[in-house]
Formats: sequence, structure tokens, C-alpha cells
Amino acid sequence: MKRYPAVDILGGNAVRLVKGDFAAKKVYDEDPLAAARRWADAGARALHVVDLDGAREGRPVNLEHLEGIASELSARGSDVPVQYGGGLR
Repeated sequence: MKRYPAVDILGGNAVRLVKGDFAAKKVYDEDPLAAARRWADAGARALHVVDLDGAREGRPVNLEHLEGIASELSARGSDVPVQYGGGLR
């Protein structure tokens, strides 16, 4: 089994939902890129980015955050692949 740390993005923040409830969220970082950096610095070998706004709207909403995260991790020389989900149909 492979486990991937995730950065869930809702309203521009890195969040965790309580039991999948969009109304019951905990913001753990106002900057999803900072959250991704922490995972990479902690030794993550891959990262999963979830566009929760996109999942709700049925189309990608947070692509700028994905681009920033993927660009930053690549520029740092870290070989951390990034998966993306949410709003893709």
C-alpha cells in the first residue's frame, strides 16, 4: 500500500473536512503552497492535491495553486510527483 499526504484546498486555504462535511472544516494553513512545502521537507515521496472547490462545482477551480505547488517542488529539485483531483469529470 502507498500512502500519499494530501493538501485539500477549499476557499484558497489548506483544510481538513470533518467527515466530508464542507461546512465543518479546519483551516490548517492559509497558504496551500506552505502546506505542500512542509510535506516535501518532511520527506514525502509524492503529494496529492485535492481541489475541494472543484469537486463541489464540477470543474477545476484551484489550478493556480496546483501550478504553484508543482512549480515550487520542481524548482527546489525535490523529486516529488504531484497528483491532482477534484472537479475533473
